[in-house]
Amino acid sequence: MKSSITIKFRSLAVVISLACTTGLVQAQDNAQPVDTKQLSYISPQKPEDISPLLNGEKIPTGLLPDVSGKIFDLNKAVSEKPTVLIIYRGGWCPYCSKQLSGLRQAAPELEKLGYQLIAVSTDAPEGLMQSVTKEKISFTLLSDADLSFSKQFGLAYKAPMGYWEMLLKSTHGKDVDLLLPVPSVFILNKKGAIQFEYINPDFKQRLNPDLLKTVAASIIKEL
Repeated sequence: MKSSITIKFRSLAVVISLACTTGLVQAQDNAQPVDTKQLSYISPQKPEDISPLLNGEKIPTGLLPDVSGKIFDLNKAVSEKPTVLIIYRGGWCPYCSKQLSGLRQAAPELEKLGYQLIAVSTDAPEGLMQSVTKEKISFTLLSDADLSFSKQFGLAYKAPMGYWEMLLKSTHGKDVDLLLPVPSVFILNKKGAIQFEYINPDFKQRLNPDLLKTVAASIIKEL
């Protein structure tokens, strides 16, 4: 896939149905139940291989720490106002820092249109606070240090080995699977349904703030 192409596809889900006769079910009183905790996220090895949520689908549940470590109910916030949701790698990434700077400049116009901005990264709350201070961020930053949110979004993939040590430090050891999210931008309505998305496996390519403002202005009446 060329790096400039937004991912607009997802892998087909494989559904496995387990069937057994009523007689066998009744006879096996001591059968062990399926342990759903053993089912784990299988992370793609490359960012090109992710299977993200698509336009029209609803975002997953997000109860994430903010810069102070307080749990923030993302879904409740989204239900109150149209939202520009940004998922980025971390404040340690220069491309993410540049993106945050551009979003800071775009925020007043987006907020005037009626949007709120919320950005989620792998940084622990302390790292988020550093980004707030460095980039002078006024919108909400949230921590997805264990990437549970990014996994549900279908955005997480195995980080290259060169990132492993840094990720364990920046997430305070919570990124045990050593994953990274593909940087993404979503526009959500108050039902939490995706109305626009920009997902690029090339982490060096980010959505231009002016283009984001143009798209946001063009669809706000539909939200």
